Amino acid sequence: MAKNTLSFVCQNCGAAYNRWQGKCESCGEWNTLAEEDTSGSVPVSIRSKRKGRTFALESLSGKTQDAPRLSSGMTELDRVTGGGFVRGSVLLVGGDPGIGKSTLLTQATSMMARAGHRIVYISGEEAVAQVRLRAERLGLSDAPVQLAAETSVEDIVSTLSEGAVPRLIVIDSIQTMWTDTVESAPGTVTQVRASAQALIRFAKKTGAAIILVGHVTKDGQIAGPRVVEHMVDAVLSFEGEGSQQFRILRAVKNRFGPTDEIGVFEMTGLGLREVTNPSELFLSERDLGTPGTAVFAGIEGTRPVLVELQALVAPTSLGTPRRAVVGWDQSRLSMVLAVLEAHCGVKLSGHDVYLNVAGGLRIHEPAADMAAAAALVSSLVNAQLPTDAVYFGEISLSGVIRPVAQTPARLKEAAKLGFKRAVLPESARGGDAGGDAGLALNAVNSLTTLVAEIAAKGSRRGESNAPAEKNATPARFRRGEG
Repeated sequence: MAKNTLSFVCQNCGAAYNRWQGKCESCGEWNTLAEEDTSGSVPVSIRSKRKGRTFALESLSGKTQDAPRLSSGMTELDRVTGGGFVRGSVLLVGGDPGIGKSTLLTQATSMMARAGHRIVYISGEEAVAQVRLRAERLGLSDAPVQLAAETSVEDIVSTLSEGAVPRLIVIDSIQTMWTDTVESAPGTVTQVRASAQALIRFAKKTGAAIILVGHVTKDGQIAGPRVVEHMVDAVLSFEGEGSQQFRILRAVKNRFGPTDEIGVFEMTGLGLREVTNPSELFLSERDLGTPGTAVFAGIEGTRPVLVELQALVAPTSLGTPRRAVVGWDQSRLSMVLAVLEAHCGVKLSGHDVYLNVAGGLRIHEPAADMAAAAALVSSLVNAQLPTDAVYFGEISLSGVIRPVAQTPARLKEAAKLGFKRAVLPESARGGDAGGDAGLALNAVNSLTTLVAEIAAKGSRRGESNAPAEKNATPARFRRGEG
């Protein structure tokens, strides 16, 4: 008999060790190593005697065809996946508990089933009656979706192999699946990996598209193991705050489409509603006339999105001031603060700094540097920024405003929403950047010029307005003067 191979596998990242230890050296988490049997059900002596089969080799000059896609019936979901689900592909959808993953998939599968496709929904966490209650609440109980509550991968594959091949299969969730080929408990790294591999083989063999629902860790990463992300064709992340009605579907990995597109949904009493104009939704509750707010004209994939950046700069009584940011990169905020102090003389070492992206959207592009800097200076000097202006531009370490891509698309979206002016890099002013949009352009080439323009309109809290030098840093911001 083959000797069982025991190892200690991290339940957070999937790293394996030959002995137990308190901390995983791969992901840095504590007390996540669990003992698992990593040997297969077939002895090594038998597996080594198996003869391989021959297969045909093809050349690079063969004809290629675009992969046929299956539309989900939801425009925002198709946008993120690249136009629909590809035959034989496997997608992994992750998100916080209660964010709306099951609601989204229930709506998508119901629309596809109504279109005449065979859709199967396998739930490992809920009973069939619970899934029916959700469909009834969403008004989708009449959709011909085939339901089942099962966790055995062998039984699922055997059942789905009979009759017509389903066009789409939803597995909710992969952490509840188990297979007889390994002897670990359901939910462990070994079981998740083996179950996912069996379902992927079924998808590639039959051409059915499979959606795997995955749990996430406390850090927002898709839970164990991360090797599943490399096995599947696409990884979608469903993001959003529980207190916000907005939900963002983002592609982290996609072999058949872009990874920079987002889908925007709004959670309502009747399920998720698609938002075709995210900019209008993110700006619907703007507080006009408040210092410390700036509108950023960003790009998410091919779609321009306008969002409000909110900043608060307040004196601190602590030895180390706080730096808190929501929806933006923490290190990016630290860089902007360092440039403001080094090149513009803005002293923030005695102030707490808070930055928030309104609406629950997370910004990844560096073009938000100028909008963040404008909001910070506006809050510091208590100066109101123009309510009809948008800001975008990347700040370099030397204080120079660098150009960004797709400037015409940003300006056209701003003009469509009623904005009259735009603050943008100097190099982006040439050409027809603002001609078609009809906006008044305020081109700046350095962060010092932007700070001087904002500081000239306001004063620090408790101070009177003082005259500022034109196109120069005001005296109260110069180094050595406070």
